[in-house]
Amino acid sequence: MGLLQEWRDYAYKFDDRTQEGQQFWLSYFGIEKEIYVKLLSDKDFVEKGTVKELAEKYETELQFFVGFLDGINDSLKTPNPIEEMEEDTEVTLDIDFEKLYYNMVACRAEWLYELEQWNDILSEERRKELYKEQKSSTTVVKGEKIGRNDPCPCGSGKKYKKCCGRNA
Repeated sequence: MGLLQEWRDYAYKFDDRTQEGQQFWLSYFGIEKEIYVKLLSDKDFVEKGTVKELAEKYETELQFFVGFLDGINDSLKTPNPIEEMEEDTEVTLDIDFEKLYYNMVACRAEWLYELEQWNDILSEERRKELYKEQKSSTTVVKGEKIGRNDPCPCGSGKKYKKCCGRNA
């Protein structure tokens, strides 16, 4: 079994509706925040190394670092092979910062997208744009309802119920 599956089997047994689960996830989110603070502090540096080396560098347990890699993978310019990842797998953290910020907003991770390190990476205006873009991407906008006796929007001149509405 790969490291990612081990992490998921371990972490997802903690229900955040229980006290034990809340403590686990708060602990993990604290570790995650520390890693992001270090990574975002030097936006021009691309982190590389084995999974084990990077876990040691960021002073965290291997299992928690695998969880971090799972979370950041969609925000990298080139995703890492996390499904087959082992301790000696080489990984690269070449971050697409706009994508990362957008994904943090999508996950409602205020403790991450409100880090002060973002001030040196993305302008306040760009962060607001990304925030708004992400929030509007999940908003459902319903079109104007067509009445059965209204003219069909296809332009046939027939009533909706006799035209496109027949198949609805």
